[in-house]
Amino acid sequence: MEHKRLVDLQNLADLRPVERTALTRDERLARWAEVLEVDPTRRLKPLHEIEYKKPDERRLARADNSPLTVAYEDSVLRAEGLVSDRLGDVMDFFGLTEHQAHVAFCSCHLGSSFEARIAARRVRSLIKAETRQRSGLRAVFAALFGL
Repeated sequence: MEHKRLVDLQNLADLRPVERTALTRDERLARWAEVLEVDPTRRLKPLHEIEYKKPDERRLARADNSPLTVAYEDSVLRAEGLVSDRLGDVMDFFGLTEHQAHVAFCSCHLGSSFEARIAARRVRSLIKAETRQRSGLRAVFAALFGL
């Protein structure tokens, strides 16, 4: 292997640092849905009856081979800051409410297993729900204030 000084390498290549912007919430959710859709028939496990857990226990909830595990397996989402496949970390990272997480990933809504394509649809609905809510608020403000 040939060693060169940094100054010599700068003459050969553009070595400026690449600026990277963090993904938005919607971009993170879209990435999660895309990762789930890579293997749409993969059987996943829901989180078991999270609504009955105490808040601290709920935040620590996880299941092997859950949609949360799929998100954590993705190197892009980990590089963005996803620290585990525990419910609390996923909720914080993706900006989910407890209600959204419960409806999207709890066993009482999904049974004992389900396909990744179902999880992808549920994740995408979280993007759409937020977008609809923002659009609805804009319409209300426009009507009230003549915007």
